[in-house]
Amino acid sequence: MAIDLEQFKGIFFEESFEGLDAMESGLLEMHEGGMNLETVNTIFRAAHSIKGGSGTFGLEPITSFTHIMEGLLDEMREGKREITPEITNVLLESVDVLRELMVAFQNHEDPDVTHMEKLRDQLTSIRDSGSAETDRHSDSQDDDETPDTAQTEAKETTVEGWNISFHPHAGLLKTGNDPALILRELSDLGEITIEVDDSHIPSLPEMDPEACYLSWEIHLKGAITQEQITEVFEWVEGDCDLELTPVYPERHREDRRSKDRRCATSDDRRQENQRQQARRPGDKAPSTPATTIRVDTDRIDAIIDMVGELVITQSMLSQLGEDFDMDKLDRLRDGLEELERNSRDLQENIMRIRMQPISFAFNRFPRVVHDLSQKLGKKIRLELIGEETEMDKTVMEKINDPLVHLVRNCLDHGLEGPAERMAAGKDDEGYVRLNAFHQGGNIVVEVSDDGRGLSREKILNKAIEKGLVKETDTLTDEAVFMLLFEAGFSTAEQLSDISGRGVGLDVVRRNIESLGGGVEVQSRFGEGSTFTIRLPLTLAVLDGQLFMVGGDTYVLPLAAIVESLQIRRDALGGVAGDAEVYRLRDEYIPIVRLSEVFSTGEYLDDLENALLVVVEWGEKHIGLLVDALLGQQQVVIKSLETNYERVRGISGATILGDGTVSLILDISGLVEISYAMQDVMKPRLAVENGRRVV
Repeated sequence: MAIDLEQFKGIFFEESFEGLDAMESGLLEMHEGGMNLETVNTIFRAAHSIKGGSGTFGLEPITSFTHIMEGLLDEMREGKREITPEITNVLLESVDVLRELMVAFQNHEDPDVTHMEKLRDQLTSIRDSGSAETDRHSDSQDDDETPDTAQTEAKETTVEGWNISFHPHAGLLKTGNDPALILRELSDLGEITIEVDDSHIPSLPEMDPEACYLSWEIHLKGAITQEQITEVFEWVEGDCDLELTPVYPERHREDRRSKDRRCATSDDRRQENQRQQARRPGDKAPSTPATTIRVDTDRIDAIIDMVGELVITQSMLSQLGEDFDMDKLDRLRDGLEELERNSRDLQENIMRIRMQPISFAFNRFPRVVHDLSQKLGKKIRLELIGEETEMDKTVMEKINDPLVHLVRNCLDHGLEGPAERMAAGKDDEGYVRLNAFHQGGNIVVEVSDDGRGLSREKILNKAIEKGLVKETDTLTDEAVFMLLFEAGFSTAEQLSDISGRGVGLDVVRRNIESLGGGVEVQSRFGEGSTFTIRLPLTLAVLDGQLFMVGGDTYVLPLAAIVESLQIRRDALGGVAGDAEVYRLRDEYIPIVRLSEVFSTGEYLDDLENALLVVVEWGEKHIGLLVDALLGQQQVVIKSLETNYERVRGISGATILGDGTVSLILDISGLVEISYAMQDVMKPRLAVENGRRVV
């Protein structure tokens, strides 16, 4: 029975990308002088697995290119070749080439092999430059100590063919391997004659339809190397008994037999086969790695337990429904409470499946820092903190590009060169720090450096030049720094391929705000800068506060609400620009009239006893004027951008219990709309007498 290998391609690509990440991490460790034998073995195993898998799926460019890399790595782990920064840099570039090839094949595109051929020439040159040393090492070995002298002689003497004894173990078919495919690959190498041994087939009642009872004696003619044959059998290592005997010309046949028994267990390959076996033949493999997610089995077990509890509750309610009378009302209430509790527990456990450690996003930055530090001639140390902090997989995928841009800006603009740092009294090595942690209902990611910091005067002068602000405007440092996120804004004196083209930071802010988050900047000139990103933990479900404005129901994220209160007349005030503020303890907070933002046609002249919902906006507080507060409930977020279009001030929508649609508010967008309506470009904050005022 032929097996469709296409169903396993998705798994192959997913695990190959993981293997490339492991290779990259190991090579970076080696480049920094942290090389050890286990590191080299890890890199070698990843390359070996990629080569074997690509060969099985017919991805010849990947197979041939990885084969050369594998040869170099094999010499390194055997101590035959010294590891130098030049070699690790070439190998790092080779990882990039493999990733490019993988993406092309994954998207069913023809790969661009130009970069691959250039790197292959470099790898071949490196390999050949050390061949003499390798040969001397081989010649110095005592023949008696060589475990298989015939193999060495087989390399020195041209063989005219091979006799192959192939005896699969009974469980080989269950690993997803098909002997017919192996025989077909062998036939591509040369002229082949096959003898089948069916003597071990049991009687029909005793036969296991998934077991393999056949074995083969194969005669393969042609100038074929042993390596070519063993590559064909790579995927069945540990699942068969294999014996290879070279056939020499007549004058060399006596005493020239070589046997290579490959019966050792391969743990990595067995795990691969078990994963493949777990997929049903009818399942369609995922087209891209982003469509899959690996989940801890403990989380799956918890969901199964919750489903069991839910089934029990449903069964109890069904029994109550039969011949229901008022005597059963208390039991019905208990059953509904149990149903609500089970549903909530199930939902929370399912949401945990989407949560992944942010290390998946952080893992790319050692390579970014390594490459750019060499390109810029700077000494840079990368610090990663809070890598185990979990966030929604969808949020993580969308935050990758903004994080990369912020890190590149820190490396290019933020950090000084060694000479400039020494002149400023700093160490010649700077740092870039990525820190992730939970705060309330959000996840916070900080990107900071100890570089030259932001120049308020330079940014402000550029903003005035571009007409973004007026010379008479009074802005705080924070408001000035936020000008960096305006479209087309840049203070770079020279353009580079790293940053400075005036595009990027505005896109960073737009992408972050599209996730319902926000970005802030703090900086001290000469000491460094910190970019802070605040994001929701998940894009699927949130705890919300329902309220009414103009007869319509809206939702606010509960985690963003600080408090709700009735307005007192003596705490009201106003400032230039007709902006209304409310004095709350030692803070003056701006008031946003949602009735005006939503154009309901209602306007309250007297705000006394009106309801004000105080929410967090970054590190500030904003007061939202609402008509009435309703209940709190969890809501499922539906994307407006996917189903309609993006609406400023609205982060999504949800369907309430009565079937009506309610909009979920985006606080940042609401504030922007409100200040635009007041003809104020940005909230302008100053500090007077220890109080924050607008």
